[in-house]
Amino acid sequence: MGAIRTLRASPAIRNELKALEVSSRRAFSTQRPAVLGRIAWKKGGQSLRVVQENGLGSRGVTSGMQKPMGQTRLFSRSAPRWKLKTMEQIKARNRVGPLNLTAAVLFVATAAGLYAYFTNEKERMARHRIAQQTKGIGKPKVGGRFNLIDQDGNTFTSDDMSGRYALVYFGFTHCPDICPDELDKMALMYDKVVEKTGRVILPIMITCDPARDTPAVLKEYLAEFHPDIIGLTGSYENVKDTCKAYRVYFSTPPEVKPGQDYLVDHSIYFYLMDPEGDFVEAIGRNFTADAAAKVITDHIKDWEGPLKMQKKKDRWA
Repeated sequence: MGAIRTLRASPAIRNELKALEVSSRRAFSTQRPAVLGRIAWKKGGQSLRVVQENGLGSRGVTSGMQKPMGQTRLFSRSAPRWKLKTMEQIKARNRVGPLNLTAAVLFVATAAGLYAYFTNEKERMARHRIAQQTKGIGKPKVGGRFNLIDQDGNTFTSDDMSGRYALVYFGFTHCPDICPDELDKMALMYDKVVEKTGRVILPIMITCDPARDTPAVLKEYLAEFHPDIIGLTGSYENVKDTCKAYRVYFSTPPEVKPGQDYLVDHSIYFYLMDPEGDFVEAIGRNFTADAAAKVITDHIKDWEGPLKMQKKKDRWA
């Protein structure tokens, strides 16, 4: 045992160990082995040991009272994952991450767009179903051919509505309250529809009292509501046939004397007719002007065929 201690403590052996240490450090600086080694000894050469380390890096060779004999050398120059990052790096990572503010906004916008699309499509299909159900097979359910006279004394037939939508109302000029209210609403409806779609709709009032509602009376009366409203009258038989075609009920008191004032009982609806003369929808008193204008506008926008524009000078062109 004394010989071994002497051999370990000899200057030659110590020199060899130092040379081995320098060689090991040079090798570790150029390549990264899977298992690293470190040579260490206690002061005075009392013991000699090789310490095994993992691949994270060497802490240098120590001698004596843990005095370092070399600088700590890491075998990777990149920052470790556990190292704290800057705020800019954290924000950059959040911007490209799967769950961030941009992704949330895009998700909400896409969901809202899909909801609006399917809601509008559902409403469009409901309007289309209503329009198809009211179309006549052979003979129309509501509407048909007629031959009347307008407020200027010109002939006006059902063919004059071809190519445009028409909003048809039945009333009479001596009506005390209901007809004026409905004609005021018709004027508002018409203006709102024209604003959205152009002049592709004809507002028409057909009298149920041809005995008193002459063209001149209609012209003066309708001018108080809107200049574009068309007033139609004619013989009693022509008006009766027109009301029958539109399924409109009306009646006058029996045995009316000339010059006697009387009221006419009649149906109170607006009849929306499409450019082919087919009935689309009936608009009752429960509709406000805004709601009715929206219904009419939506039906017009659903129309896929051509539409004629009403002109100022020649409304029938």
